[in-house]
Amino acid sequence: MLVGMQNGRLFEMVYLLLERGAMTASELAEHFEVSVRTIYRDVDLLSGAGVPVYASRGKGGGIRLMEGYVLDRSLLTPGQQDEILFALQSLQATHALQAEELLSQLRGLFCRGQEEWIEVDFSPWGDLCEEREKFNLLKTAILERRPVAFDYHNNIGEKSERQVEPMKLCYKSGGWYLQGFCRLRQAARTFKICRIKRVQLLEGSFEKREMPPVDLQWTSSGGVLQVRLRFEQGAAHRICDELSRYPVRQEEDGSLTMTAFFPDDEWTVNYFLSFGTLVQVLSPEALRKAVRQKAEKIARFYEPGN
Repeated sequence: MLVGMQNGRLFEMVYLLLERGAMTASELAEHFEVSVRTIYRDVDLLSGAGVPVYASRGKGGGIRLMEGYVLDRSLLTPGQQDEILFALQSLQATHALQAEELLSQLRGLFCRGQEEWIEVDFSPWGDLCEEREKFNLLKTAILERRPVAFDYHNNIGEKSERQVEPMKLCYKSGGWYLQGFCRLRQAARTFKICRIKRVQLLEGSFEKREMPPVDLQWTSSGGVLQVRLRFEQGAAHRICDELSRYPVRQEEDGSLTMTAFFPDDEWTVNYFLSFGTLVQVLSPEALRKAVRQKAEKIARFYEPGN
Protein backbone atom coordinates (compact mmCIF):
# COMPACT_ATOMS: atom_id res chain seq x y z
CA MET A 1 0.00 0.00 0.00
CA LEU A 2 1.38 3.41 -0.96
CA VAL A 3 1.07 5.97 1.81
CA GLY A 4 2.39 9.38 2.74
CA MET A 5 2.77 12.61 0.77
CA GLN A 6 3.95 10.90 -2.36
CA ASN A 7 0.81 8.74 -2.59
CA GLY A 8 -1.03 11.46 -4.51
CA ARG A 9 1.77 11.80 -7.05
CA LEU A 10 2.12 8.04 -7.53
CA PHE A 11 -1.61 7.63 -7.91
CA GLU A 12 -1.79 10.45 -10.45
CA MET A 13 1.18 8.99 -12.34
CA VAL A 14 -0.69 5.69 -12.79
CA TYR A 15 -3.72 7.55 -14.14
CA LEU A 16 -1.59 9.58 -16.54
CA LEU A 17 -0.03 6.41 -17.91
CA LEU A 18 -3.44 4.74 -18.19
CA GLU A 19 -4.75 7.75 -20.09
CA ARG A 20 -1.78 8.49 -22.37
CA GLY A 21 -0.20 5.06 -22.81
CA ALA A 22 3.40 6.22 -22.28
CA MET A 23 5.31 9.30 -21.14
CA THR A 24 8.97 10.10 -20.91
CA ALA A 25 10.62 10.62 -17.53
CA SER A 26 11.26 14.24 -18.52
CA GLU A 27 7.57 14.81 -19.31
CA LEU A 28 6.54 13.34 -15.96
CA ALA A 29 9.20 15.33 -14.13
CA GLU A 30 7.97 18.55 -15.74
CA HIS A 31 4.33 17.69 -14.98
CA PHE A 32 5.00 17.02 -11.28
CA GLU A 33 7.76 19.65 -10.95
CA VAL A 34 10.27 17.12 -9.60
CA SER A 35 13.57 15.74 -10.88
CA VAL A 36 13.94 12.92 -13.41
CA ARG A 37 15.72 10.94 -10.69
CA THR A 38 12.61 11.27 -8.48
CA ILE A 39 10.43 9.95 -11.32
CA TYR A 40 12.61 6.83 -11.68
CA ARG A 41 12.45 6.37 -7.91
CA ASP A 42 8.63 6.58 -8.15
CA VAL A 43 8.68 3.93 -10.90
CA ASP A 44 10.61 1.62 -8.57
CA LEU A 45 8.12 2.27 -5.76
CA LEU A 46 5.15 1.51 -8.03
CA SER A 47 6.79 -1.65 -9.29
CA GLY A 48 7.51 -2.74 -5.73
CA ALA A 49 3.84 -2.20 -4.87
CA GLY A 50 2.78 -4.57 -7.64
CA VAL A 51 1.93 -2.05 -10.35
CA PRO A 52 3.32 -3.41 -13.69
CA VAL A 53 5.12 -0.23 -14.77
CA TYR A 54 8.37 -0.27 -16.69
CA ALA A 55 10.74 2.06 -18.55
CA SER A 56 12.06 1.36 -22.03
CA ARG A 57 14.84 3.22 -23.82
CA GLY A 58 15.37 4.21 -27.42
CA LYS A 59 12.97 5.56 -30.07
CA GLY A 60 9.37 5.16 -28.99
CA GLY A 61 10.47 4.39 -25.45
CA GLY A 62 9.28 5.89 -22.21
CA ILE A 63 7.53 4.87 -19.03
CA ARG A 64 4.43 2.78 -19.55
CA LEU A 65 2.11 0.26 -17.94
CA MET A 66 1.79 -3.34 -19.04
CA GLU A 67 -0.90 -3.63 -21.71
CA GLY A 68 -4.29 -4.57 -20.28
CA TYR A 69 -3.47 -3.37 -16.76
CA VAL A 70 -6.48 -2.42 -14.65
CA LEU A 71 -6.02 -0.16 -11.63
CA ASP A 72 -5.89 -2.27 -8.48
CA ARG A 73 -8.33 -1.39 -5.72
CA SER A 74 -5.47 -1.33 -3.21
CA LEU A 75 -4.33 2.01 -4.69
CA LEU A 76 -7.66 3.57 -3.75
CA THR A 77 -8.27 4.63 -0.17
CA PRO A 78 -11.63 3.65 1.41
CA GLY A 79 -12.68 7.30 1.11
CA GLN A 80 -11.85 7.37 -2.61
CA GLN A 81 -13.75 4.13 -3.12
CA ASP A 82 -16.79 5.65 -1.39
CA GLU A 83 -16.53 8.75 -3.63
CA ILE A 84 -16.59 6.55 -6.77
CA LEU A 85 -19.60 4.58 -5.53
CA PHE A 86 -21.42 7.80 -4.57
CA ALA A 87 -20.73 9.37 -7.97
CA LEU A 88 -22.14 6.32 -9.77
CA GLN A 89 -25.14 6.24 -7.44
CA SER A 90 -25.81 9.91 -8.20
CA LEU A 91 -25.58 9.35 -11.96
CA GLN A 92 -27.92 6.40 -11.69
CA ALA A 93 -30.41 8.59 -9.82
CA THR A 94 -30.43 11.07 -12.72
CA HIS A 95 -31.20 8.22 -15.16
CA ALA A 96 -27.93 9.10 -16.91
CA LEU A 97 -26.97 5.44 -16.88
CA GLN A 98 -28.22 2.08 -15.71
CA ALA A 99 -25.47 1.47 -13.19
CA GLU A 100 -26.89 -1.19 -10.87
CA GLU A 101 -24.75 -4.01 -12.27
CA LEU A 102 -21.65 -1.79 -12.33
CA LEU A 103 -22.31 -0.63 -8.76
CA SER A 104 -22.67 -4.24 -7.64
CA GLN A 105 -19.38 -5.19 -9.30
CA LEU A 106 -17.52 -2.27 -7.77
CA ARG A 107 -18.96 -2.97 -4.32
CA GLY A 108 -17.57 -6.48 -4.67
CA LEU A 109 -14.20 -5.22 -5.90
CA PHE A 110 -13.99 -2.71 -3.04
CA CYS A 111 -15.38 -5.21 -0.50
CA ARG A 112 -18.23 -2.81 0.30
CA GLY A 113 -21.64 -3.87 1.56
CA GLN A 114 -25.07 -2.69 0.44
CA GLU A 115 -25.30 0.20 2.93
CA GLU A 116 -26.91 3.23 1.30
CA TRP A 117 -25.84 6.27 3.32
CA ILE A 118 -27.42 8.81 0.96
CA GLU A 119 -30.31 8.90 -1.51
CA VAL A 120 -29.98 11.17 -4.55
CA ASP A 121 -32.88 11.76 -6.93
CA PHE A 122 -32.98 14.71 -9.36
CA SER A 123 -36.28 13.66 -10.93
CA PRO A 124 -39.42 15.70 -10.17
CA TRP A 125 -42.25 14.50 -7.95
CA GLY A 126 -44.67 12.38 -9.93
CA ASP A 127 -41.95 11.58 -12.47
CA LEU A 128 -43.28 9.88 -15.60
CA CYS A 129 -41.73 7.21 -17.81
CA GLU A 130 -41.99 9.70 -20.67
CA GLU A 131 -39.57 12.07 -18.92
CA ARG A 132 -37.05 9.29 -18.23
CA GLU A 133 -37.28 8.19 -21.85
CA LYS A 134 -36.63 11.77 -23.03
CA PHE A 135 -33.52 12.00 -20.85
CA ASN A 136 -32.21 8.66 -22.15
CA LEU A 137 -32.80 9.70 -25.78
CA LEU A 138 -30.82 12.90 -25.25
CA LYS A 139 -28.03 10.99 -23.49
CA THR A 140 -27.83 8.53 -26.40
CA ALA A 141 -27.76 11.38 -28.93
CA ILE A 142 -24.86 13.08 -27.14
CA LEU A 143 -22.79 9.92 -26.78
CA GLU A 144 -23.40 8.80 -30.37
CA ARG A 145 -23.24 12.35 -31.83
CA ARG A 146 -26.61 12.04 -33.50
CA PRO A 147 -28.85 15.07 -34.16
CA VAL A 148 -32.27 15.28 -32.56
CA ALA A 149 -35.54 16.93 -33.50
CA PHE A 150 -38.05 18.23 -30.96
CA ASP A 151 -40.72 20.81 -30.27
CA TYR A 152 -39.59 23.56 -27.92
CA HIS A 153 -41.82 25.84 -25.86
CA ASN A 154 -40.15 29.05 -24.68
CA ASN A 155 -40.88 30.85 -21.40
CA ILE A 156 -44.01 32.53 -22.81
CA GLY A 157 -45.39 29.36 -24.38
CA GLU A 158 -44.40 29.94 -28.02
CA LYS A 159 -43.67 26.66 -29.82
CA SER A 160 -40.98 26.10 -32.43
CA GLU A 161 -39.64 23.00 -34.19
CA ARG A 162 -35.91 22.53 -33.67
CA GLN A 163 -33.15 20.32 -35.02
CA VAL A 164 -30.20 20.32 -32.65
CA GLU A 165 -26.73 18.80 -32.46
CA PRO A 166 -26.70 17.98 -28.71
CA MET A 167 -23.45 18.47 -26.82
CA LYS A 168 -24.03 18.48 -23.08
CA LEU A 169 -26.62 17.99 -20.34
CA CYS A 170 -26.40 20.53 -17.51
CA TYR A 171 -28.10 20.71 -14.12
CA LYS A 172 -28.70 23.95 -12.24
CA SER A 173 -31.05 25.10 -9.50
CA GLY A 174 -33.48 22.19 -9.76
CA GLY A 175 -33.61 22.06 -13.57
CA TRP A 176 -31.96 20.13 -16.40
CA TYR A 177 -30.74 21.90 -19.55
CA LEU A 178 -29.49 20.75 -22.96
CA GLN A 179 -26.70 22.65 -24.67
CA GLY A 180 -26.21 22.15 -28.39
CA PHE A 181 -25.96 23.70 -31.83
CA CYS A 182 -29.39 24.73 -33.09
CA ARG A 183 -29.66 24.26 -36.87
CA LEU A 184 -32.66 26.61 -37.01
CA ARG A 185 -30.80 29.51 -35.37
CA GLN A 186 -27.37 28.43 -36.68
CA ALA A 187 -25.90 29.11 -33.26
CA ALA A 188 -25.25 27.54 -29.85
CA ARG A 189 -28.38 27.42 -27.72
CA THR A 190 -29.38 26.15 -24.27
CA PHE A 191 -32.80 24.51 -23.86
CA LYS A 192 -34.64 23.74 -20.64
CA ILE A 193 -35.41 20.04 -20.87
CA CYS A 194 -38.87 20.26 -19.28
CA ARG A 195 -39.88 22.47 -22.24
CA ILE A 196 -38.66 19.95 -24.82
CA LYS A 197 -41.41 17.75 -26.26
CA ARG A 198 -41.57 14.89 -28.82
CA VAL A 199 -37.83 14.14 -28.99
CA GLN A 200 -36.70 12.09 -32.00
CA LEU A 201 -33.27 10.73 -32.90
CA LEU A 202 -32.38 11.67 -36.47
CA GLU A 203 -30.32 9.66 -38.93
CA GLY A 204 -26.68 10.48 -39.52
CA SER A 205 -24.09 12.00 -37.23
CA PHE A 206 -22.36 15.33 -36.75
CA GLU A 207 -18.86 16.59 -36.10
CA LYS A 208 -18.26 17.99 -32.65
CA ARG A 209 -18.22 21.80 -32.65
CA GLU A 210 -16.43 24.25 -30.39
CA MET A 211 -19.08 25.48 -27.99
CA PRO A 212 -19.05 28.54 -25.73
CA PRO A 213 -19.13 27.98 -21.95
CA VAL A 214 -22.60 27.05 -20.76
CA ASP A 215 -24.40 30.15 -19.51
CA LEU A 216 -27.57 29.33 -17.58
CA GLN A 217 -28.31 32.93 -16.68
CA TRP A 218 -31.46 34.49 -18.10
CA THR A 219 -31.29 35.09 -21.81
CA SER A 220 -34.39 37.23 -22.23
CA SER A 221 -34.30 39.31 -25.39
CA GLY A 222 -35.57 42.22 -23.30
CA GLY A 223 -32.62 42.18 -20.92
CA VAL A 224 -32.65 42.12 -17.12
CA LEU A 225 -34.66 44.23 -14.67
CA GLN A 226 -33.66 45.40 -11.21
CA VAL A 227 -36.82 44.93 -9.14
CA ARG A 228 -37.69 46.15 -5.63
CA LEU A 229 -40.18 43.92 -3.82
CA ARG A 230 -42.18 43.80 -0.58
CA PHE A 231 -43.30 40.39 0.67
CA GLU A 232 -45.74 39.40 3.39
CA GLN A 233 -44.48 36.95 6.03
CA GLY A 234 -46.48 34.17 4.41
CA ALA A 235 -44.07 34.21 1.46
CA ALA A 236 -41.00 33.53 3.63
CA HIS A 237 -40.81 29.84 2.67
CA ARG A 238 -40.78 30.68 -1.04
CA ILE A 239 -38.13 33.33 -0.51
CA CYS A 240 -35.95 30.70 1.17
CA ASP A 241 -36.59 28.18 -1.62
CA GLU A 242 -36.37 30.45 -4.66
CA LEU A 243 -34.74 33.78 -3.82
CA SER A 244 -32.25 33.01 -1.06
CA ARG A 245 -29.35 34.47 -3.09
CA TYR A 246 -30.72 37.99 -2.51
CA PRO A 247 -30.39 39.83 0.84
CA VAL A 248 -33.70 40.35 2.68
CA ARG A 249 -34.59 43.16 5.08
CA GLN A 250 -37.33 42.83 7.67
CA GLU A 251 -39.32 46.06 8.06
CA GLU A 252 -40.93 47.35 11.28
CA ASP A 253 -44.37 46.17 10.12
CA GLY A 254 -43.02 42.60 9.68
CA SER A 255 -42.92 42.66 5.89
CA LEU A 256 -39.81 41.59 3.98
CA THR A 257 -38.18 43.74 1.31
CA MET A 258 -35.48 42.95 -1.23
CA THR A 259 -33.89 44.09 -4.46
CA ALA A 260 -33.51 41.32 -7.04
CA PHE A 261 -32.91 40.81 -10.75
CA PHE A 262 -35.35 39.23 -13.20
CA PRO A 263 -35.69 38.85 -16.98
CA ASP A 264 -37.61 41.67 -18.63
CA ASP A 265 -40.38 39.58 -20.16
CA GLU A 266 -43.76 37.97 -19.59
CA TRP A 267 -42.31 35.20 -17.42
CA THR A 268 -41.52 37.69 -14.63
CA VAL A 269 -45.06 39.09 -14.64
CA ASN A 270 -46.51 35.58 -14.30
CA TYR A 271 -43.97 34.70 -11.61
CA PHE A 272 -45.03 37.56 -9.34
CA LEU A 273 -48.70 36.81 -9.93
CA SER A 274 -48.04 33.29 -8.62
CA PHE A 275 -47.48 34.87 -5.17
CA GLY A 276 -51.02 36.22 -5.13
CA THR A 277 -51.38 38.90 -2.45
CA LEU A 278 -48.09 37.96 -0.75
CA VAL A 279 -45.90 40.23 -2.88
CA GLN A 280 -46.00 43.85 -4.06
CA VAL A 281 -43.73 45.11 -6.83
CA LEU A 282 -42.40 48.49 -5.66
CA SER A 283 -40.39 49.31 -8.80
CA PRO A 284 -39.88 49.71 -11.71
CA GLU A 285 -43.17 51.36 -12.58
CA ALA A 286 -43.43 49.58 -15.96
CA LEU A 287 -43.39 46.19 -14.24
CA ARG A 288 -45.96 47.36 -11.65
CA LYS A 289 -48.23 48.38 -14.51
CA ALA A 290 -47.76 45.06 -16.35
CA VAL A 291 -48.60 43.04 -13.21
CA ARG A 292 -51.67 45.20 -12.51
CA GLN A 293 -52.97 44.85 -16.09
CA LYS A 294 -52.50 41.09 -16.06
CA ALA A 295 -54.24 40.82 -12.66
CA GLU A 296 -57.17 42.93 -13.95
CA LYS A 297 -57.46 40.67 -17.00
CA ILE A 298 -57.56 37.61 -14.75
CA ALA A 299 -60.19 39.25 -12.54
CA ARG A 300 -62.44 39.83 -15.56
CA PHE A 301 -62.49 36.06 -16.16
CA TYR A 302 -64.33 35.69 -12.82
CA GLU A 303 -66.87 38.45 -13.21
CA PRO A 304 -70.53 37.36 -13.02
CA GLY A 305 -71.70 36.04 -16.36
CA ASN A 306 -68.28 34.85 -17.51
